[in-house]
Amino acid sequence: MDKNKSVGFTNRIRTFFVLLGGIRIHDFRAAKTLVRLEFSQYPFFIAWGKFFIWALKQMWITIPNVMPWMSIQKPLSKEPFWLEAENPLENYPWKDNPDSRLPESVDTLVIGAGFTGASAAYFWSKKAPEERRMLVLEMNDAASGASGRNQGTIVMGRYFAMVRDTVKKHLRKTRQDLTEDQQNRLAEQFADVYCSAAEHNAELIRQTIIDEKFDVNYHRKGWVQERLSDQQESLSESVAAGIKSGHTDWTAIDPEQVFKEAGMKVKYPAGFSKGAGSWHAAKWVWSLLTKALESPNVQYFSRTKVIRVDSEPNGGYRIQTSRGMVHAKNVLYAMEAYLPKFDSDFHDVIIPHQEQLSSGIGYPENMPQDNSITGRYYFGTRRGNVLFVGSDSTRVPDRLAGVSKPSKFLMKFAFSEYMRIYNPFHFKLTNLWSGTVGYTPDEFPIIGSIDNKGKYIIGGMAGSGSGVAFNAARCIVNRILKITNEPDDYPPEYFAPSRLLTPDKHQWPAIKNK
Repeated sequence: MDKNKSVGFTNRIRTFFVLLGGIRIHDFRAAKTLVRLEFSQYPFFIAWGKFFIWALKQMWITIPNVMPWMSIQKPLSKEPFWLEAENPLENYPWKDNPDSRLPESVDTLVIGAGFTGASAAYFWSKKAPEERRMLVLEMNDAASGASGRNQGTIVMGRYFAMVRDTVKKHLRKTRQDLTEDQQNRLAEQFADVYCSAAEHNAELIRQTIIDEKFDVNYHRKGWVQERLSDQQESLSESVAAGIKSGHTDWTAIDPEQVFKEAGMKVKYPAGFSKGAGSWHAAKWVWSLLTKALESPNVQYFSRTKVIRVDSEPNGGYRIQTSRGMVHAKNVLYAMEAYLPKFDSDFHDVIIPHQEQLSSGIGYPENMPQDNSITGRYYFGTRRGNVLFVGSDSTRVPDRLAGVSKPSKFLMKFAFSEYMRIYNPFHFKLTNLWSGTVGYTPDEFPIIGSIDNKGKYIIGGMAGSGSGVAFNAARCIVNRILKITNEPDDYPPEYFAPSRLLTPDKHQWPAIKNK
């Protein structure tokens, strides 16, 4: 098959106007993201001129050339692939017990039943005494948010050099009291703690799946990340920094090894996260919650919206929900990108970003299953005969968190990237959806107490929820229960919410000597 087989003028015209007519508001947001990433070195009008030329090329040449290989199911499903599986906790407990009622009071109330909320429930069921009860509330069904709308990759967090360099940029603005050398050392300390926590998270997930015999389609085959010619120097430096720091999951593989691991035809070495895995994302959440509910001290209620949380005069919190009032000594915000819409104090602290995915039948013949791939503009994986094609990470207004409005233009562009790195293949698109993940200004999570009392948060995981949530939930449960004989991988001096909420009062760690 010829990847560039002839596409007639009429078909180019048709594709061009279909793309043009399908442009929506989010496409303009995504355009701003691309201009910022690719053309920010140019003056405003030149940058947008270059983007305009790029967009025309996509609409007239690149996308029309690959569309003969794609068919689109009608109607196209907006349901995420993972959520098409049977949910054992659908409409829980109302489906089987319509007269169920929320408890009047509990020890700890968790808002949100995704990766974080389900993990907190699991650890609570293992660690808390029977008289201390946890209640998990979810406004939809478990895993209905970002936890069920991803590509199913268990990431190892971000690699050492990426963490160091991203944090360093933030410290330039927020810690001007430090010398450049001190900022560099503090950024390295942060990266070391973050990577250690992510590595522990991956091992905790692996061991839990084995111990509990969870049926979540777990595999650990790594994650290939394409790097182009202008990224080779930074790739080499990042691998060297990882080796020097002792965090060696991130490495570089040559084009031959890239083909072996992912079937991708590339010209240059790629990055490779050796410990990354894959799973059925929603089944992981459902399995954790189902196991937790075997304990008498964990309760879960779906389709119950939390309206507000108020502090009570004598301590604790009064939580108003769509099904009544609950009193709790502790509250854990596990809402991620939904939080700013719920609590305006988190506007510009937890920043919603829309990412999108599509899935369908058909895949490149050389592409193995159960690993993950990423490039500058695309990401995805293969599960059996189902291929995932994803793209985009663009900020959206707080009010649009959870609103699924994916772009067909971006989906077709991401598919063209697949056709660039693989031999031609036929693909039938069946599902197209988006999800909203939470970023922070420095792109790293806030984990800990919000008010130095009983209100906690795990959030701002910047698309790395699978690399943070499980271990972070363990740490917060341990703090609430005052368990001190286990490592706390998210110490307050690095991850406390004050780092972003009240930076002038945040107590950073002492800077270590080299």
